[in-house]
Amino acid sequence: MPYLPLASTSGFIHVCGHRGHSVGAPENTIPALTEAARLGASVCEIDVVLTADDEIVLMHDEICDRTTDGEGRVGAMTLAELRKLDAGAWFGPAFAGVRAPTLAEALDTARGLGISLLVEIKERQRAGLMIELLAQTLTRAGAVDDVLVISFDHPSLRAMRERLPYVRTEAITHARHVDPVAVARSARVASVAIEWDMFHPDDARALHSDGIATRVTIPRPERIAYRAARGLDLLPPIRDALRAGLIDVLAGDDAAFVRALVAECGAPPPARA
Repeated sequence: MPYLPLASTSGFIHVCGHRGHSVGAPENTIPALTEAARLGASVCEIDVVLTADDEIVLMHDEICDRTTDGEGRVGAMTLAELRKLDAGAWFGPAFAGVRAPTLAEALDTARGLGISLLVEIKERQRAGLMIELLAQTLTRAGAVDDVLVISFDHPSLRAMRERLPYVRTEAITHARHVDPVAVARSARVASVAIEWDMFHPDDARALHSDGIATRVTIPRPERIAYRAARGLDLLPPIRDALRAGLIDVLAGDDAAFVRALVAECGAPPPARA
């Protein structure tokens, strides 16, 4: 389905599962996407790297040790070799046998679930090849309108737009910039991801005035509670921003928590039949 990041265009605030519903299923897997959709997410953020035989697969790290029962660099393995690794048992026995999916499989799953994807480029060794293969995959799947390609590497986002002019992109930032609109224009993006502790209403207003969406990722509920118990509650300013229409996409590892927060403060995505 076409992904419209601006709430003023879509008519609702997007609920985004960060790496899928990654508190309830192994991150960057089909079960994580499925569970996020079940809990009300309208979009999921995923991470992609390349295998040795140039397949795009979902994996946050360039090394597979943390999220599989194998070890080593994903870029040194073929897809067949990666498929032999268990990408679910580390999370819990119920997910034993889950494999790392390809981007093509994730796109097909997302379409079936009625959700969109934010595809984050994590490939650093062969970024140019990733951009070319990503353009081919999105075009072949007919998914150019269904995704945002996102990255911390803003020059890669410009290169992505040059290769595939109609694809929309998102710049991830972990700092507060003097002129966020200039950053967005320079990278030629449709959206800017701002860390919750760097979010400022004035920046969101400036971005919105230029037609640029905002995405904010919040920590897991237990981390929020931990900080709140020590006098650092991040939820009041997030609620204020949601009610003021300054956040277009709210993301987090717990899709149910994010949806409840959005429902409390704004217009959440419509429930799927």
